[in-house]
Amino acid sequence: MIFSETILKGAYIIEPNWHEDPRGSFARVFCQQEFIAHGLKPMVAQANIASNLKRGTLRGIHYQFPPEAETKYVRCTRGAIFDVIIDLRPESPSYLQHIGVELSADNQRGLYVPERFGHGYITLVDDTETSYMMGTDYVPSLQGGLLYDDPRLALRWPIPVETISDKDTQWKLLDEIEDDLIRRMTIVEIVDA
Repeated sequence: MIFSETILKGAYIIEPNWHEDPRGSFARVFCQQEFIAHGLKPMVAQANIASNLKRGTLRGIHYQFPPEAETKYVRCTRGAIFDVIIDLRPESPSYLQHIGVELSADNQRGLYVPERFGHGYITLVDDTETSYMMGTDYVPSLQGGLLYDDPRLALRWPIPVETISDKDTQWKLLDEIEDDLIRRMTIVEIVDA
């Protein structure tokens, strides 16, 4: 696998390293040891699939607070998506910065999303399927979200949003929740006296 760290420390684009022979091709898309070698958390608590019927379907922006902050490894197994992640680590030099990456069945890329990041995507074609490997279980009481069109985030989606859940339209503006977000996303290390 080919690991390329993004401008957001700890977030990686992961591409298969294809091996071909007369039968076709083969590539590994997940390897615990390779993840560990790159400082990534390889634990998989859940594996999820999302099927999206229409182009312009947006899912997100979602995150989960500590102590159950999620890592995600996202791939698009059918169709194509534009995947966005936002650094929500208050101590990070890239706090509130984001990147967008096209993931598709054709390019076979994956995106590793570290803990304490927001995540969402928009489908670029009809009949799209995504696969997520999650580092922790979903805990509804620790779930949070950001509006995909929050002016402060200035996210640039490549196509208009056509379909979105009611829940994802109800998140509050960052200006309204930022104090709580910072408080809940801050990791306090306990030092022995």
